Amino acid sequence: MKLIDSHCHLEEIENLNAAIEKAKSVGVIAIIAVGSDYQSNKQILEIAKKYSGFVYPALGIHPSRIDSSKVDQTLQFIEDHLAEARAIGEVGLDYHKRVVASAPKELQKSVLTDILAIAKKHHKPVIIHNRYAWQDSFTLVEKAGVEKAVFHWYTGPTSTLRDIVSKGYAISATPAAEYHSEHRRAVKAISLENLLIETDSPVDYGTELRWRAEPADIIRTLKAVAEARGIGEQELAQITTNNAIKFFGLPFRD
Repeated sequence: MKLIDSHCHLEEIENLNAAIEKAKSVGVIAIIAVGSDYQSNKQILEIAKKYSGFVYPALGIHPSRIDSSKVDQTLQFIEDHLAEARAIGEVGLDYHKRVVASAPKELQKSVLTDILAIAKKHHKPVIIHNRYAWQDSFTLVEKAGVEKAVFHWYTGPTSTLRDIVSKGYAISATPAAEYHSEHRRAVKAISLENLLIETDSPVDYGTELRWRAEPADIIRTLKAVAEARGIGEQELAQITTNNAIKFFGLPFRD
């Protein structure tokens, strides 16, 4: 099987060489490495150069990493380096109380609006973080007129999911599809042509037994989604890999 991890924080992985070799051994042919702030965007570009043809960068500002004193600098860096990037992300909204305490909702919306304007201007797909902010995230993306968007690790209501699909946008599944009821519901409801798979490495997953993801764990995502959908793993791998190739404009034949 050929697999693509469509969302990964490679700069946070300790033994990156080993993680990449392990990912290749299970069939991963590409990883989309997402940035979260000014420093991680710089790191992602360096990693993508080191692993050229395997790691593809996306540049972003994660809502939990918004520093109002550095927003303009980060936005300028993203725009200056968009020719090197396959997407803009990770960007979006996060209404968890801990995030809102450091980045109020209106500030998050303002930053997202600005970066979506960059995406629209340069015809770049966007990777949207949308925790507890599903409808607001969709509304801003739609209003910006962005052509391609993937709502990462979607756990929101079915009504917003219908809105997402109506615009031709996608969602991505993580290993949480093994156990998270809202995420499984979304994964089962979405049309396969609007689905990507990812690991969000190195996030910790699980309920009673916690474990830390790496890109090779895309296999766990694949298995969980295939089980939820009642589809063969080989068929699902082909569909989601083709979806990722088209979404990010990767240099592979689908």
